[in-house]
Amino acid sequence: MTDSAPKFDDFLPGGRLAAVADGESRTDLLGLTRTELVREMEALGEKRFRADQIFNWIYFRGVTDFAAMTDISKPLRARLAESFRIGRPDIVTAQLSEDGTRKWLLRLSDGNEVETVFIPEEDRGTLCVSSQVGCTLTCSFCHTGTQPWVRNLSAAEIVGQVMMARDELGEWPTPSDDRQITNVVFMGMGEPLFNYDAVAAAVDLIKDEKGLNFSRRRITLSTSGIVPEIRRAGAEMRVMLAISLHAVRDDLRDDLVPVNRRWPLAELLAACRDYPSLSNARRITFEYVMLKGVNDSDADARELLRLLEGIPSKINLIPFNPWPGSRYETSAPERVQRFGEIIRNAGIMATIRTPRGRDIAAACGQLKSESVRIPGWKRRGESKEGHARA
Repeated sequence: MTDSAPKFDDFLPGGRLAAVADGESRTDLLGLTRTELVREMEALGEKRFRADQIFNWIYFRGVTDFAAMTDISKPLRARLAESFRIGRPDIVTAQLSEDGTRKWLLRLSDGNEVETVFIPEEDRGTLCVSSQVGCTLTCSFCHTGTQPWVRNLSAAEIVGQVMMARDELGEWPTPSDDRQITNVVFMGMGEPLFNYDAVAAAVDLIKDEKGLNFSRRRITLSTSGIVPEIRRAGAEMRVMLAISLHAVRDDLRDDLVPVNRRWPLAELLAACRDYPSLSNARRITFEYVMLKGVNDSDADARELLRLLEGIPSKINLIPFNPWPGSRYETSAPERVQRFGEIIRNAGIMATIRTPRGRDIAAACGQLKSESVRIPGWKRRGESKEGHARA
């Protein structure tokens, strides 16, 4: 038996790489559902209302120390500390861009690392979270895609990025109308729909009205086009959807976004048309990176309009953010403007994303950590020769 490279089906629910344990003996309460939290309290012989108290302390007040839970008796606080923890990722580096963008390199409990970015704007503050260490995909224009997939994040590790950012920005307890983080987008490292169960659990916690309390319309799931899971997310999560499109022909998208070979444009756009509650108020965002001489012609713009006919859409044009070793160049500003004009003249909203955080490699497509995938035989402490014989 030998380790094999991850395949698409391995990441779907029930696949062999769907979840990873972190090896900590105490149960991390961060990331548990309300039902799971109730079960943990009942196992201690406590009433169900204790779960509500603890949930409030974790997600409304942001505490990480059971000693701070002053409406719980001291003996119970001590028992909680023996059995449980309230996790946070460790901050390895924190960078501040000249434009105000913040980027954190976070170390997880097993030593792997991910990046999280906060982008402040006049009318919103967007937190971009990661869902995997590395990426299952190999999109040719994306720096993250050059880092092999290492593992999926747990719900706790995903929500932990939101909690960490609110720690850093001083946002506890949960404010009602003056929060800096107004939007959470799954646009960091990894393909979120290849980590569906953990992402769905994290979304439930992020939108819980008694905790972090983000509206569904303030949570955006960005995917490269995992068609079966788009349909499932539409039925279950019902958050805003963004599609990393980037090309209007299958042959080109096969190169730019290789998952297109599994679910080509016709299948992807059919799933988009079926996404629940689509309207002018709940449009799908189609992300389109502008690559000089590759996908930025007037003909490409007109074909994009044809493909999206009948789908409530907005187009987000993203000037390519260079990274070392990339084979692409950024489209000229006037070319991006012309492309956008063709879209807008047809009555479709088209925005040109202003690059943010380029000076700290925090812009779209630039995130990457140094984590590497460790072969299974090495994780299990075996010799390579012994693994090969097995």
